[in-house]
Amino acid sequence: MDIKQEVLTKAQGAREAAGALRISSDEKRNAALIAMVNKIRGSGPAIKEANNADMKAGQEAGLSSAMLDRLLLTDERIEDMAVGLEQVATFDDPLGIVLSETVRPNGLQIKKVSVPLGVIGIVYESRPNVTADAAGLCIKSGNAVLLRGGKEAINSNIALAKLLSEACEQVGLPGSCVEIIESTDRQGVQEMIRADEYVDLIVPRGGQGLIRAVVENASVPVLKHDRGLCNIYVDASCDIPGTVACVNNAKVQRPGVCNAVENLWVHADNMEALQAIVADLQACGVEVRGTERVREVCENVVAATEEDFDTEYLDLIISVDVVDSLGEAIANIQKYSSSHSEAIFTDDAEAARRFMAEIDSACLYHNASTRFTDGGQFGMGAEIGISTNRLHARGPVGIRELTTYKWLSTGEYLARE
Repeated sequence: MDIKQEVLTKAQGAREAAGALRISSDEKRNAALIAMVNKIRGSGPAIKEANNADMKAGQEAGLSSAMLDRLLLTDERIEDMAVGLEQVATFDDPLGIVLSETVRPNGLQIKKVSVPLGVIGIVYESRPNVTADAAGLCIKSGNAVLLRGGKEAINSNIALAKLLSEACEQVGLPGSCVEIIESTDRQGVQEMIRADEYVDLIVPRGGQGLIRAVVENASVPVLKHDRGLCNIYVDASCDIPGTVACVNNAKVQRPGVCNAVENLWVHADNMEALQAIVADLQACGVEVRGTERVREVCENVVAATEEDFDTEYLDLIISVDVVDSLGEAIANIQKYSSSHSEAIFTDDAEAARRFMAEIDSACLYHNASTRFTDGGQFGMGAEIGISTNRLHARGPVGIRELTTYKWLSTGEYLARE
């Protein structure tokens, strides 16, 4: 089977499965999720064996430490996948909700009711947990899913997708509710994102290059974020120990994820905070790249370039500058931000209000780490991605964001005049 035929065959299978999911009960979809949980928990050794093959290949290919961290499946991360699916199963049914209801003067009763989108295509890199997260959210919301992971995680993704497909069959749903394209040839992505006869939405998850390639070539609608260039502003007054801990969390905990901070802006009247933050980050192995104003007060800082502030490092590197006002910080963030997540650390309520009002990003934080931009942290269970789109969905994308609606109208043999 050539690549085009593989994609079309699996997309057709997903489309047929979407019909069965659309009319399935919430109880059956939840049963599929619990079957997935049991499959994952009962297959730890097999999952790790497949992941070990990917890790070995990744090391031989010279993948960065951040990329290898995204790829790795530990016992804890495997359990996290199971817990995420378990949590999604507890959520209320997102389908059949009456979003609005009206009766027209002629007696026509009109309801706006939530329904599945249909077939969701996920194009992603490195992180095999996306396989389980995406499948769980799609099944709960009544959508079939067509997966195409990166070559670096191919063994892990195939192993997981097989388990998830078997779980669907186990409860009487089509196995093609979860389909995966096994070819790692780039043509597979091109065929998938143009299969608009069968696929209703594409969600790309990965680096900026992948996302731009999908956006520029897709004929299927795309829900995306270009990159996670997140910013933190430290105001003139703040709790310095708390701020230091939160900036550390935003940069160091998992530097290779999209909600990690990349740019730090510090008010000129708070050099004590700047010095404490820089020293703390450097102690954790972070390379600090700063402007001349930063280098004047902090040691061992690499000279920053304009390009640095426009770079999503996904690594233990951060760009730092000093600003003279909140307005200057807002202007800089608006200039470099990818509209993903930004945070302000301040004890000034008016400064926080202005920051939250003027910054136009999907997620904003006052005295909290940008690392909270996550479906699980928002109480949505697993997430299918973070959207910086302004239409359809924005921020963490959970089950409610994977639905659309239709209009149901009832009359007493009404004819339009």
